[in-house]
Amino acid sequence: MQLSDFNFELPAELIAQYPCKDRTGCRLLALDGNTGETRDLKFYNVIDFLEPGDLLVFNDTKVIPARIFGNKETGAKVEILVERIYSKDCILAHTRASRSPKPGSVIVVGDYRFEVTDRRDDLFVLSLTGTDESVFDVLDKIGHVPLPPYINRPDDSSDKDDYQTVYGKIPGAVAAPTAGLHFDENFIEQIREKGVNTAFVTLHVGAGTFQPVKESRIEDHKMHAEFVHVPEEVTELIRRTKSSGHKVIAVGTTSVRSLESCAQEAGTVENMHEYSKDTSIFIYPGYEYKVVDALITNFHLPQSTLIMLVSAFAGYEHTMNAYNHAVAEKYRFFSYGDAMYITRKTV
Repeated sequence: MQLSDFNFELPAELIAQYPCKDRTGCRLLALDGNTGETRDLKFYNVIDFLEPGDLLVFNDTKVIPARIFGNKETGAKVEILVERIYSKDCILAHTRASRSPKPGSVIVVGDYRFEVTDRRDDLFVLSLTGTDESVFDVLDKIGHVPLPPYINRPDDSSDKDDYQTVYGKIPGAVAAPTAGLHFDENFIEQIREKGVNTAFVTLHVGAGTFQPVKESRIEDHKMHAEFVHVPEEVTELIRRTKSSGHKVIAVGTTSVRSLESCAQEAGTVENMHEYSKDTSIFIYPGYEYKVVDALITNFHLPQSTLIMLVSAFAGYEHTMNAYNHAVAEKYRFFSYGDAMYITRKTV
């Protein structure tokens, strides 16, 4: 397929700059992947699609304050966006400066110094020097919430909570698994009281999730790598759920990629076991899903790998028709926007 197949016209005013005041109060577009039928609902109506015995899978990664601003020793300004934390004193990062920093140079951020030790394609390896503090501690002190590039404002104090799921607990993401932003503690408890099981996987979302697809033929695109952990107990729950005829519902495309990566390596759901490694899985139309039966997700960027994943899930025509409907009905798009509930196309 061609990259242009996944384009759609999106008025700038539909790109949400702030979240809904009530996490569960945003709009929800329900899409039946078999019929293409859509329904305009509220997010709390998600619970109506869930049945006792179903399994809802969340991504429990926690967003770190991954954007920092510093200077080269020459005084030139440098913006650093962490892609991955390698160790307590070493990170892989994007940099933005008038000229790329050279290996051996130092970037000064307040009282802290980062030495450029290596370059890996467009990314830089930076080592924190002159302190016993960990990178996590330093980022907590000097870092900013890494809002996506389509949110056209600086981060503020409210983003520290708003751009974080209520269940995130394992630091490492530089972008939020945004479908999870619509859940609060009370709603999760209501879902559990209905008899729906919940489970957690971990995928540390990298800044590469916002990198554009450059190849005109999408099959030529190479995905960035992200770390995934699917615990053994989650694979057991999946087998139990599937064997009893109930649904596995992924909260967000990151949960989808985690579960399908695990199943892809195992070959079948029955053979799934603990999975803990990097994944570069690229899901686009033609992919056959092994695990996920329904998906809760936000609206994604035109020509992005995420709208391709959704198109593989619900069918290309159904997906693009639903997006055109969402634009016409003025749904709010992207990280702080509205949500979809999608059932997988099986016919």
